[in-house]
Amino acid sequence: MNHPILAGKKGIIFGALDEQSIAWQVALSAYQAGAQFTLTNAPVAIRMGNINGLAQTCKTIVIAADVTNTEDLEKLLQESSQFLGGKIDFILHAVGMSPNIRKKRVYTDLDYSYYLKTIDISAISLHKLLQTAWKLDALSAQSSIVALSYIAAQKAIPFYNDMAEAKATLESIVRSFGYYYGKKNGTRINSVSQSPTPTSAGNGIENFNQLYKNAEEVAPLGNADAKSCADFCITLFSDYTRMITMQNIYHDGGYSQMGSFI
Repeated sequence: MNHPILAGKKGIIFGALDEQSIAWQVALSAYQAGAQFTLTNAPVAIRMGNINGLAQTCKTIVIAADVTNTEDLEKLLQESSQFLGGKIDFILHAVGMSPNIRKKRVYTDLDYSYYLKTIDISAISLHKLLQTAWKLDALSAQSSIVALSYIAAQKAIPFYNDMAEAKATLESIVRSFGYYYGKKNGTRINSVSQSPTPTSAGNGIENFNQLYKNAEEVAPLGNADAKSCADFCITLFSDYTRMITMQNIYHDGGYSQMGSFI
């Protein structure tokens, strides 16, 4: 997508880790579409990945932030606005992590402290971001927020573990805060329910290859890859979708509408 449909827009992109990341592809597509933005991730993720190389490509900066820490989010929003020279027009929330999955705890034997951490990082972080931005009046009128989700928020998908509840909470926050922001200044908030995608996070899920293969076979168009998801996110950031808000939009090649899921 080389059309400058985001020319003049300023944003923040959360979650780019490496070339496999959807957020990484969103950053490249946003840059090609004429946007200016900052990149952010947790300090440990910045050390693990190559986000600084992405920043060089996109002629921007990286601002470290813990998405569960409101002081970090406040600093991120303020520094981004200062660097970009104005209020924020778009944000990508591509954040998700489950300690239970990392520790290979099955759904019937969860560690509840890990469970709360999963919800905090993967879902409540969106509320914290939006609330912090609200208090700072950091978002421009008719801005656009996009959060990445997955069909396990709506359907029982074995192996997705406690991330299913996290994504369900995320989608609820999209609807609830979407109402308030829409009334306040016309900001729209949507989630994109993406196909199984072989990212670093996705590959950490038990039996991910089975999930991916099943979706690829069932979906009439096959699985949507990270690049196509990125291009779709760009359209949601653009003025072409200015009347779409509070929606969970499936970007999955038709998988969600089929009768067979497992």
